[in-house]
Amino acid sequence: MAARAGLEARADSAGTSNWHIGSEPYGPMQKATRNRGYDLSGLRARQFQSSDFHDFDLIIGMDDANIADIESSRPPENVTPVRLFLEFAPEGPNTQIPDPYFTRDYEQALDLIEDAANGLVLELAEKGGQHN
Repeated sequence: MAARAGLEARADSAGTSNWHIGSEPYGPMQKATRNRGYDLSGLRARQFQSSDFHDFDLIIGMDDANIADIESSRPPENVTPVRLFLEFAPEGPNTQIPDPYFTRDYEQALDLIEDAANGLVLELAEKGGQHN
């Protein structure tokens, strides 16, 4: 989405727990994303690290528990913004994205993720810069 908007951006994904480090994304979610044109097969799970605060300009959490876990590893004096992903959804609620591993509603999760991603790209485009 960022590339289509003419933005140079780098994104990464990390979990806040260590349950699936090194594993590929959950099979049913990969199927749902593939149906929408996204290929997650090359991704492998990693755990969020305090160094991510230095490596990225913005850190996004899917729910309040993610935000709390991320903030608990913030280095002293660090000011990297941490935001809830759905804050970027233009028409959506400022709530949490339900974990499709538990809800089994992959389509709902993808709808919310795409809405928030579109909003994030719009915000980045308005700022007109490069972002990590």
